[in-house]
Amino acid sequence: MKALILVGGFGTRLRPLTLSFPKPLVDFANKPMILHQIEALKAIGVTEVVLAINYQPEVMLNFLKDFETKIGIKITCSQETEPLGTAGPLALARDKLADKSGEPFFVLNSDVISEYPLKEMIAFHKSHGGEASIMVTKVDEPSKYGVVVMEESTGKVDSFVEKPKIFVGNKINAGIYLLNPSVLDLIELKPTSIEKEIFPKIASAGQLFAMVLPGFWMDIGQPKDYISGLRLYLDSLRKRAPSKLASGAHIMGNVLVDETAKIGDGCLIGPDVAIGPGCVVESGVRLSRCTIMRGVRIKKHACISSSIIGWHSTVGQWARVENMTILGEDVHVCDEIYSNGGVVLPHKEIKASILKPEIVM
Repeated sequence: MKALILVGGFGTRLRPLTLSFPKPLVDFANKPMILHQIEALKAIGVTEVVLAINYQPEVMLNFLKDFETKIGIKITCSQETEPLGTAGPLALARDKLADKSGEPFFVLNSDVISEYPLKEMIAFHKSHGGEASIMVTKVDEPSKYGVVVMEESTGKVDSFVEKPKIFVGNKINAGIYLLNPSVLDLIELKPTSIEKEIFPKIASAGQLFAMVLPGFWMDIGQPKDYISGLRLYLDSLRKRAPSKLASGAHIMGNVLVDETAKIGDGCLIGPDVAIGPGCVVESGVRLSRCTIMRGVRIKKHACISSSIIGWHSTVGQWARVENMTILGEDVHVCDEIYSNGGVVLPHKEIKASILKPEIVM
């Protein structure tokens, strides 16, 4: 089986982190976002993953070459010279996706984090016999999204309603698809939306079916959702593989700590914290609802909450970092500084407090 991951563009919503790495290589729960998806695909027997990309393909490929051999899966790139939307990349990668086997292939949005019930999706796809399956997830506020209107009993998709003013359903597209190769014949090589142009066509022919995603789902393409996604992911890890989470007197709730990280005495860590490889957390530090990326140093008695600390940054003694502060790579926050929602570009030194949310260039 094959899969295509829609990697797309510049990752502007996750800046300043994406100024250092393409978005799919930004760490989430201590490994690059895209690796969560590639490992899930490998686990159900996918042998080749095609990355549809229009930005820094060589960075992605060089990085993923190591994982190709480690995981044992073929990773190739299909590069767009112009943005092709969410369907155009499938036409561009047609030769890589359609082989003589006639097997369906997966398509995933690279921002999506979930438990990836791909095995169940294959069984669902075979059972309904249609051309395409999409994964949908329930949301509390459907008016913010495009809603999938479907038959509850069979999953057959009737129509799509963009940001409905009146209630038509509470299921939205979760960005995970399983498509027969015949779907490629519907897509021209030009900027095209799979959600707005291709799926409605397949639905009107009665060939599109939706499966409700079990477990959690989050699009982690922007900081607020990234932090929420980490909470959901760690929650799910608690149920699936609790031994992977940290434990001890200084740990509160769900916390993921890389084995190479060092944590000092008298810290209180959690809930919903990920601490990456090579990090040093000195004594008396308080961490909650945050991600501390590879090579970061948090000095004594610092306090960090609801924030993302980028690679190789330093947070000084008695500093307080909160309210969706995002530090890019190699940012140094001096001692006793307060950051209230500061978004700091890479390679900066912060010597004065950031009292209200702002971008520090």
